[in-house]
Amino acid sequence: MDKLLSMKVFVSAIDLGSFTAAAAANDMSPTMVGKHIRYLEQQLETALIHRTTRRQGPTEAGKEYYARCREILASLLEAELISKRLNRGPVGEIRLSAPVAFGNRLLTPLIAAFLQHHPYINIEAVLTDRKVDVVAEQFQLAFRIGAILDEGLIAHPLPDYRMVLAAAPGYLARHGVPKHPRDLSRHNCFSFSQWRHNARWRLLGPDGEHEIALSPRLRIDSGEAIRQAALAGFGIALQSDVVLQDDLQSGALVRVLPDYAPPARPMWLLRLPAHPVSVKIDAFSTFVIETLHRRQATPC
Repeated sequence: MDKLLSMKVFVSAIDLGSFTAAAAANDMSPTMVGKHIRYLEQQLETALIHRTTRRQGPTEAGKEYYARCREILASLLEAELISKRLNRGPVGEIRLSAPVAFGNRLLTPLIAAFLQHHPYINIEAVLTDRKVDVVAEQFQLAFRIGAILDEGLIAHPLPDYRMVLAAAPGYLARHGVPKHPRDLSRHNCFSFSQWRHNARWRLLGPDGEHEIALSPRLRIDSGEAIRQAALAGFGIALQSDVVLQDDLQSGALVRVLPDYAPPARPMWLLRLPAHPVSVKIDAFSTFVIETLHRRQATPC
């Protein structure tokens, strides 16, 4: 017999006071109710209900078992309701990681827009420029710039992360405007310190590819700090067009060698390889991927 059904029938018999009422509540005959009770008693090797011709009631063991059965059945019902709710719509917590500059400039407004339309989702966004361990640090999603090694994760491509050269007008007035990539070796140049070959910039332009050896006086592991150093007039920054877009439009920074740029860096949204994908993860991932592709930044 189905033990959970037998427990449900037993609880009904105690709650309703008779096998007949329990039978009606469970759409079965009183005889079948009796079979379910006897099944439980055989399994437990003890009587659960005192039965006489006039009345019935739980034994001491029956009272204890009744309380446990109610707890189990209530927990089962709660689990079923949660499962149904999760399948109907996005519910729950999402923990994600993203680079600081990307998170500040692009992702945070998207998160706010998403949450406004999904009131039963909460998001914890950890903005860091280090490469997080998605599994060990219990992230469900991670935004990653650059090549992806095989980490056993599902990688969804996002619009490429485009880079530009920029500097403050004051710096260029003091040190001159580079006319060709080879001129950069005579300037203060800086970029993200965690990138490989930070001391060499590979630029593509109308006359082909150039690899420029640099001796950077400043190494920074924060995209926003690179922006601030450029605004302070320290030198020429290699940074994302998204991060510098407002400054370029306002004139606080100007493009340097606008016909040259490094190859665009691929960007990814990583997730754990769960099957099926939870509703909340699928909803958020789809929203971000589609929105970023629609809003893909135009060249500055």
